[in-house]
Amino acid sequence: MVTRFLFLLSAAVLGCGRSPLPPATVTLTDDAGFSTALAGPAGRIVSLIPAATELLFALGLGDRVVGRTQWCDYPAEVGQIPSVGDGLAPNVEAIVARHPDLVVAYRSASNAAAVSRLRDLGIPVVELALDRLADLERSARVLATAAGRPLLGDTVMARVNADVRAATRMPVVRPSVFVLTWRDPPITLGTGSFLSEVIHFAGGTNLFEDNPQPSFVVSIEAVASRNPDWVLLVGDDEPAFGGRPEWQTVGAIRDRRFLRVNGSMFNRPSPRIAEAIQQLAAALGSSGGR
Repeated sequence: MVTRFLFLLSAAVLGCGRSPLPPATVTLTDDAGFSTALAGPAGRIVSLIPAATELLFALGLGDRVVGRTQWCDYPAEVGQIPSVGDGLAPNVEAIVARHPDLVVAYRSASNAAAVSRLRDLGIPVVELALDRLADLERSARVLATAAGRPLLGDTVMARVNADVRAATRMPVVRPSVFVLTWRDPPITLGTGSFLSEVIHFAGGTNLFEDNPQPSFVVSIEAVASRNPDWVLLVGDDEPAFGGRPEWQTVGAIRDRRFLRVNGSMFNRPSPRIAEAIQQLAAALGSSGGR
């Protein structure tokens, strides 16, 4: 007994003479293939992606977000966090002023200069390509790992995926849906987009489901020849293009066959995807099919 006591005492004395253990490092690999080592779990995060901001709150990490973009609008608590401006070609000085230990940026050529400058200043950055549901799952794991709580990503995404499965509709006949994201030149969405996935899960078909790009320029003639059943509109405003003479060659526009939905969950992949699916499925259902 005495021998054991002396051994423990010696170990304690020797332990007191050692240097403190360094904080555990966290290593992240982002969607650009860049490897980032954090000195420890991120505690001050600036999010330059609205979808990532939502994801951080869904992961229970909202109290670690110290900066966000002017476009981050969900959840309501986001409004209490200082804005650093835009998420593309962001204001580096505004970001640095928030003293972040991690910046989450959208992977884009528009952000390359800012990302490089932040890294030169010693501020870790992860670039995420948050465009589709699969990207949401991967990003959840990256952010949860950055926060030192890697299992959170799987937990949250298990719930999101279960909600998506419950909301998904599988009709025998799928009405075709056209989405116009920009009027001049006309830009629509391909299957590489999040909204195309929402249309599919809600029981519709993207009019340009054969195009794998996220978005692309399309001619009015091409839209008219495919003759969509519906035109999807986000918001209550009357679409300016709806009254334009050149668009009257598209039957769905001429006949005002508009599917109206509301909410920023249609603008980005987020944990609210099931809510978007349910809303669009209800709009398709109330339309009575065609």
